[in-house]
Parts: sequence; C-alpha cells; structure tokens
Amino acid sequence: MAGIGIGDAPLLIAALIVVGALWLDYWLGEPNQYHPLVGFGAFANAVEKRCRGFSALNVRLQGVLAWSVSVLPWVAICYLALGEIESLSPSLWLVLNIVILSMTIGGRSLLDHAQAIFVPLQAGDLEGARYAVSMIVSRNTDKMGEKEMASSAIESVLENGNDAVFAPIVWFLILGAPGAVLFRLANTLDAMWGYKTERYLHFGWCAARIDDVLGWAPARVTALFYAIQGSFFTALRCWRQQARQCSSPNGGVVMTAGAGALKVTIGGPTYYHGVLHDKKPMGIDSVATWREIPLANQLVFRGSLYFSHGLLIMAWLCR
Repeated sequence: MAGIGIGDAPLLIAALIVVGALWLDYWLGEPNQYHPLVGFGAFANAVEKRCRGFSALNVRLQGVLAWSVSVLPWVAICYLALGEIESLSPSLWLVLNIVILSMTIGGRSLLDHAQAIFVPLQAGDLEGARYAVSMIVSRNTDKMGEKEMASSAIESVLENGNDAVFAPIVWFLILGAPGAVLFRLANTLDAMWGYKTERYLHFGWCAARIDDVLGWAPARVTALFYAIQGSFFTALRCWRQQARQCSSPNGGVVMTAGAGALKVTIGGPTYYHGVLHDKKPMGIDSVATWREIPLANQLVFRGSLYFSHGLLIMAWLCR
C-alpha cells in the first residue's frame, strides 16, 4: 500500500489503518506546536515568493509551478520512504501509515473549534463567540449576530468535515498514505491561495482547481453519510436542488446535504475580505441556531465512525 492504496494490500489492513488513524486523531488531536502543516505553510509561502519572481511566466503559470514545487516532492518522499520501510519492517510500515494518515486528519481540531463557538453563544457571550468564529472562517465577523455566527460555525463544520476527515480517508483508500498527503497539502494550498482576490485570482487558480478535482468524490461520500444520519430524503432533495447554487462545487454538496439532514437553514449574504457575497440559503425550515452546532459535530463524528468501522466490518466479512 506504499504506493497505491488497497490495491497493494488486503482491504482489511487498509481498514485497520483508517480506524487506527481516526481514533488517534480524535484521542490526541493536533499538536499545539510544531504541526507539520504549519511548517508546510511557511515552506509554501517561500515557494510563492520565489515563483512570483519568474517574470518570464504569466501569473497563472507561476501558480502552477508553485503548486508543483510545494506538493509533489513531499508526496514522492512519502511514497519512496514507505516503499523502503515496508520491505524492511512491515510492522513499522503499518505504524507509520497510521501516524501519517492521522496527521492528515483534523477531525478533533474541527470539533474543538466548533465547541469553542458553541460555549460562548450558549452563554450569550457574543464577543467571545465572534473571536472564536474568526479563528475558523475568512469572512468578516465584527457585525455578526448570534444566528450568523451559528450558521457560520455549522457551515464550517459541514464543509470541513469533508476536507479534514472524509477526504483524506478516501484518498488513502485510493492511493495509500501518499494519496492522503497529496490531498491534505493540496487542500492547504487552496486555503492559502484559492481566493478570488486581486493577489490570488490567477496565481491561486491551479490550487483551487486541483482542490475541486480531488475533493469531488469525497464530498459525495461525505454528503451521503450526513444524509443517512438525519432526514435522508430531505438531505438528498436539498443536495439536488441547492448545491449548484453554491460557488464551491464540493462545499455546496456537503453543506446542503448536512443542512437538509438537520432540517435547518444556513448560509445567506455575508462579507469576505470586506466584499459582500450573496450566498444563497441552504437547507430547509427554521434558521439554524447555536443549538444545532453540536448536531453538526455529531454528523461529522458519527459519520466518520460509520464510514471507517463499516469499512472494517466489510473487510472482515470479505477476507
């Protein structure tokens, strides 16, 4: 599995790695210091600065070069290192796969950030909630009311449930640990460069498009697992009717399905980088409140357990 996911190893081993990595993340969470993605972010910033200096290339090609230099060497290192280790020590290979996959998953961090918004909202501390919301979204929070903050939290949980939990697992199953690393780094660059601002409209084009492609299949898996936990047919109807109205081809799928499963409405006009974006409402029935934040967390947490443990049971039965 060093190279191509479950094609190189029994499905049961892949399932055990997924379950182990998921529980390791939920148990330990992300380190407070020295997280590899922090170092990767600094590396990507340095690469961006260098690539923008290549005046012979247009800005879009500079972005393509920057993405390639930032991501592909790390994926190759992961592939080659695990290939060597597998031949020397299968036990160490197994442990490293669990650790690497766990480091690409951010489920515990996502749920903790959502809880940090829920607690002050429940207590009526709007300033504390605004600060917590600003930690996980790029939209302007200074004028947000209680319902806007609750909606922002739920949107972030639903969308990042795909990006931070389901998608790394799906790509691990397809391409092994290098696939999980590929997705996590690509998604990080989309978060850094994928804005439609003057600075990143063309430079970040490559990062945004690749993230859309890599996230397409996982988003549909995520939406399905959201739907089966709530109002299933409402979730599917919201997904089918509303997802295309969202600017993100993958975010719209998971947010509409999640809102439909919870039978609440999220979204609406909001400010990003000082510019008003007319986001369409997603979901159905009443506008979401802080009471639905834990329910959104449950969609991600329980959905990831159903997915991973269902895979393990299937692998056990098919062994």
